Amino acid sequence: MGFADISIQEIAEDFNVHVDEVLRLCDQMRISYQHPQTRLALEDAKAIMSHLLAQEQKSNS
Repeated sequence: MGFADISIQEIAEDFNVHVDEVLRLCDQMRISYQHPQTRLALEDAKAIMSHLLAQEQKSNS
């Protein structure tokens, strides 16, 4: 599995959500991390971003 060049904190910033929300998603998806600066595996980053995009689209409907 490759690594995405993006951290939990960067995902939170890119999607304008609090870092705690991304950490909660990591916990729900059983994605391990040590701190908000943790670089994520590519598949994990994609899963989190897909979830955040779906939430964003849902709230815009």
